Amino acid sequence: MKQSEIKELSVAELQEKLGEVKKSYSDLKLSHAISPLENPIQLRSMRRTVARIATELTKREQ
Repeated sequence: MKQSEIKELSVAELQEKLGEVKKSYSDLKLSHAISPLENPIQLRSMRRTVARIATELTKREQ
C-alpha cells in the first residue's frame, strides 16, 4: 500500500486497515516459520505497510 493511498483514508478506515494488515502479517510470519515462503520479501513489505499506517495515525492524532 502506497503512502498516497494511506493519506486518502479516514482515521476509522486507517485503524481498520491496520488491524487487517497486522493480522495478515502475523499469519504470514507464522506460515514462514513452519515452511519457508516462496517470496520472503513479502514479510518486509507488509511490515513496512504496518509502519506507514501506524505513522499516519500518529501524525493525525497531533
